[in-house]
Amino acid sequence: KQVIGLVENQSDWYLGNLWKNHKPWPALGRGFNTGVILLYLERLRRISWEQMWRLTAERELMSMLSTSLADQDIFNAFIKQNPVLVHQLPCFWNVQLSDHTRSEQCYTEVSDLKVIHWNSPKKLRVKNKHVEFFRNLYLTFLEYDGNLLRRELFGCPSQASPESVRLQAALEELDEDDQCYDFRRERLTVHRVHLYFLQYEYTPTEDDTDVTLVAQLSMDRLQMLEAICKHWEGPISLALYMSDAEAQQFLRYAQASEVLKNRKNVGYHIVYKEGQFYPVNLVRNVALRNANTPYVFLTDVDFLPMYGLYDYLRKSIVQLDMAHTKKALVVPAFETLRYRLSFPKSKAELLSMLDMGTLYTFRYHVWPKGHAPTNYAKWRTATTPYKVEWESDFEPYVVVRRDCPEYDQRFVGFGWNKVSHIMELDAQEYDLMVLPNAFMIHMPHAPSFDISKFRSSSSYRNCLNTLKDEFHQDLSRKYGAAALKYLTAQRNI
Repeated sequence: KQVIGLVENQSDWYLGNLWKNHKPWPALGRGFNTGVILLYLERLRRISWEQMWRLTAERELMSMLSTSLADQDIFNAFIKQNPVLVHQLPCFWNVQLSDHTRSEQCYTEVSDLKVIHWNSPKKLRVKNKHVEFFRNLYLTFLEYDGNLLRRELFGCPSQASPESVRLQAALEELDEDDQCYDFRRERLTVHRVHLYFLQYEYTPTEDDTDVTLVAQLSMDRLQMLEAICKHWEGPISLALYMSDAEAQQFLRYAQASEVLKNRKNVGYHIVYKEGQFYPVNLVRNVALRNANTPYVFLTDVDFLPMYGLYDYLRKSIVQLDMAHTKKALVVPAFETLRYRLSFPKSKAELLSMLDMGTLYTFRYHVWPKGHAPTNYAKWRTATTPYKVEWESDFEPYVVVRRDCPEYDQRFVGFGWNKVSHIMELDAQEYDLMVLPNAFMIHMPHAPSFDISKFRSSSSYRNCLNTLKDEFHQDLSRKYGAAALKYLTAQRNI
């Protein structure tokens, strides 16, 4: 007849002797703790569990008025009436670590504890004799690489899914002697992903012009989040590439930040670290797929958008009839080399800072080709959006419809990850329109680990060239003769 499995409560709560006038809900003996529950669903349905617990709760609430311990009180009142329905689990399945715990009786006799339960409102800050030991155990667990727990159990036969069979076949086809093996292997890596890591709330606008800022980052760019939230009031979709331990650090950072706590329209998606390279385009695609608006602003987390850009983009989306045309709106990019910048409040102020040398057009010193086609000279005096043509290595930051092509995931680490995306937008005949009154500013930071690898390793650079050639061939197969211009442009470099 047993339908519910529970561990006995490891404090005197239900005995009612913790303080004067302490009146707990009815319970069988010490009562049971609902931190871990086994439910025999078929039998529960058969005995009409849903009606039974509700009747018990309604009857007790007439005298108790409210619960102290939520569902646990109702379970205990139900079990008091129906003791034959409970199965008592061994104590080591729910070692309770509250202030008044008597769980010591359990763990002094049992060495193989299964579940520890911080069942106090104070969580890890409780006072009991062995709290330091359990706290260290818990914090060590949080530092684990979760991939260690995602292992195949040999000698535990199970039917492989079609997806894992396909993946295994693709891995076996790779040539381990290929100098680009690590790059190709990365493309086949299946990352653990935790979508909506923190609470997210988004209410769609009624006019279908809403736009989400989409970006990706790792732990070393976390300090940009508060500033971006101050500059952009619209929805944001962020993919964070982190280890399990870093995800816990991020959680503590977000909970301590007043700015981040007050923003519920930011979707944080954790992509857990695995492999040798930063899978930048895979991480971008996670952020892109989880944007909930018709339009997306594809940017990088080390840029601050101008104040008011969110509203300006929504007006431009209507103005340029993006609902019925294929357009990519270019937001001109600038940079500062100063860590402390008085952020320009207008285009006029930005131009004056440009003339004074406080600001520069983005990558002007090291990679002018990346943004030269934006035509900054024309932008200075432009008052209406103007069209620019695609050129080799162009990688502007754009606003597009959410159904745009995804980023090509063969590009990992540094190099060609955005260039290839803009090339595909052009191949799909998107018009590149530069916005005359929009701008964004890149903030300085130390170079990433991947750019250092790119600069110091000739085999890294050779592999990138190999991947470029393969991308061009795939583009030609996909878009036919129209894609030949990309090959020609590449050869003319």
